[in-house]
Amino acid sequence: MAGRFAPRTPALPTPRTHGDGTRTPTGTPRAKTRTWTPPGDAFELGLVLGPLRRGPADPTFRTRPDGSAVRATRTPAGPGTLRVRTAGDGTVHAEAWGAGADWLLERLPEMLGASDDPAAFVPRHRLLAASQRRRPGLRLCRTGLVLESLIPSILEQKVTTIEANRSWRHLVRKYGEPAPGPYGESPDGRRDSRMYVMPDARAWAMIPSWEWHKAGVDSKRSDTVVRAARVARRLEEAVGMEPEPASARLQLIPGIGPWTAAEVLQRSNGAPDAVTVGDLHLPGVVGYALAGRPDTDDAGMLELLEPYAGQRHRAVRFILLSGRTPPRRAPRMAVGRIAHL
Repeated sequence: MAGRFAPRTPALPTPRTHGDGTRTPTGTPRAKTRTWTPPGDAFELGLVLGPLRRGPADPTFRTRPDGSAVRATRTPAGPGTLRVRTAGDGTVHAEAWGAGADWLLERLPEMLGASDDPAAFVPRHRLLAASQRRRPGLRLCRTGLVLESLIPSILEQKVTTIEANRSWRHLVRKYGEPAPGPYGESPDGRRDSRMYVMPDARAWAMIPSWEWHKAGVDSKRSDTVVRAARVARRLEEAVGMEPEPASARLQLIPGIGPWTAAEVLQRSNGAPDAVTVGDLHLPGVVGYALAGRPDTDDAGMLELLEPYAGQRHRAVRFILLSGRTPPRRAPRMAVGRIAHL
């Protein structure tokens, strides 16, 4: 579920700061910059961009001690690195490097929720009203990129989050490329201290079967990734569609169902009503939070969320942010390593 986790990440090395505010080490092109002021009074960068991070050591996403977020991504214009921070006056300052820098800066407001409408959400439960008051800066991001959310979502199918994040790290570091700008460089020579841009669609489709196995990805998930990569251009068109036809477009790929499609559209399209059905834990969390029923199934979850039709994804985000979860009644699912088989 987008936005469920907020893991801590190691700090990145700080590049040299120039007099004009751009930051870059020797030999690296200076960043392109943009400043934007979010509408409204409340804006919380961590809540907006948090769903894009896949675990505490995601090579495509890092946070820094100053509260800024750094994202390495593959845009239609090419690889790009984006660093975003919020100033004390509420303005957002962004720096970007690489061939995709202009694309990232042009779409910065939309990525940070400029097209989102938080006022459309009306809490009808005391818990959600309290959660909204505590975290008024929640906005739904819209990356405008399908494949970068689709592939890690496929890797998360039917396995623990730890396993999926480990597979994502392995594949991105091996088949991706260092992020443009200072964050793709390693001052200590360690590969895991760099940031990486994920592979392009052709590279995903060309990964051999034994490398998927080494990454801990079974053939069902790897075949789904390959099928999606081969029609990546058509899948990216879902960004310009309404949520329902966009979901249908994604689900034309065998191996992609409602769960995966919702996880993608929550990030790529900023869909406020995309509910993650088929999740192992989410129905129980929603049922416990709204009705005290931890054994709630998908049908019961959708019934409880019916008053929030059109804003059900946002309602779930506020439930998760409330921290009200059912007590654990069984051990955690064992973390597997199929690469050892």
